[in-house]
Amino acid sequence: MKLSRKEQAMLDGELGEPRRWAMEHMLQVGRFFDAVDFVEVTQAHIMADTESLGEAGVAFLENLMAYPPGERQVRIPMITDPRGIDFCHYQRLKQTDEMAVLEQRTIEAFESMGILMTNTCINYQTIMPPVRGEHLAFGDTGVVIYCNSVLGAYSNFEGGPSALAAGLTGRTPRYGLHLDQNRRATRRFHIAHQPEHLSDWGALGGIVGSHSGSYWEVPVIEGIESLPGSDEMKHLGAAMASFGSVPLFHLVGVTPEAPTLESVCDPVSLEAEVIGEADLEAFFARYGGKGEKVDVVVFSAPQLSLMEMQSLAELLDGKTLHRDTDLLAVTSPVVAADARRLGLVERIESSGALVLEGMCFYQSYAREMGEANGWKRLMTNSVKLTNIIGGYGYEPTLSNMENCVASAIAGEIV
Repeated sequence: MKLSRKEQAMLDGELGEPRRWAMEHMLQVGRFFDAVDFVEVTQAHIMADTESLGEAGVAFLENLMAYPPGERQVRIPMITDPRGIDFCHYQRLKQTDEMAVLEQRTIEAFESMGILMTNTCINYQTIMPPVRGEHLAFGDTGVVIYCNSVLGAYSNFEGGPSALAAGLTGRTPRYGLHLDQNRRATRRFHIAHQPEHLSDWGALGGIVGSHSGSYWEVPVIEGIESLPGSDEMKHLGAAMASFGSVPLFHLVGVTPEAPTLESVCDPVSLEAEVIGEADLEAFFARYGGKGEKVDVVVFSAPQLSLMEMQSLAELLDGKTLHRDTDLLAVTSPVVAADARRLGLVERIESSGALVLEGMCFYQSYAREMGEANGWKRLMTNSVKLTNIIGGYGYEPTLSNMENCVASAIAGEIV
């Protein structure tokens, strides 16, 4: 790979061991993907929940704390994905003190490097969203697909070590979606039935992702009649990335790189696959449980926006949850602060629900929480969470927010 003088200096250890490690790591990634050189990035976002890090990963981060601040400080703004612990509520969730201690150690290591503990997967809705053409090193799949697709920024899925290396160097290998030729559409979908609820948008994303099924596929979607908002795009992209590892999609007439179909593909050579009402119904039918007792209703993955918090508060006003059902509303620290100031947290929690901030349900020792609390049947409006949570021992049911709340009040799936 071609290196600039500054990159070579970092590789040679002239700017300290942390940056030398980072450049060596990035070189290995770049060579694997046949990158010719590096591209400068302006922001980095790291996924590094403690359940995934474990003792070894946290110890690696702590080893970096031994170096002088000038050597271990990140060179560009760097933020964090949701954490595994909400320190105000972890005991109520029956998480352990050992989990909390590991989380605190991780936080201290990150802060020593100048990483901002934003603890969110919706930074594009809350914290300095990137602009079109901006090169990034973002980690969370929902973050990457939204920023690539909706905002027109350039990022690959960066694993935790690669995101950290990008923060330390301000560089990432120039491959994948940092190259314009890889942003052209390779799959084409025509929507014959319009999505209504956020869960419908997620189901559409799940279907498109499943049909695409590859990091190197770029779907273009046509036939959408109403302009989706940020939350609709959030659920669409998060599900698409979860079901298909897709990092970029185009929505004709909506997303910045696709003002027309012809802008992103040759329509003659790319035949459209039709997605209709029956496809959406079949998708929802995969996650049953109607009439069964529901143990926990979870709104998470992605975290709730302020508008979603308002919708949830309105649905819960004057209502009380069933005594055998828990409801968890998970949001970012920024949204939580605004929601608390606006009285939304109080309205939600007056029903018996719990607002959690800065974490994500499936990254928070979900299996251990399920076993400790006796949670088995989980209901959600998040297609991404539905796709993931079965691997943690849950039986998921997918529905819209209204039905999820009604089920939490009734104690059974309606």
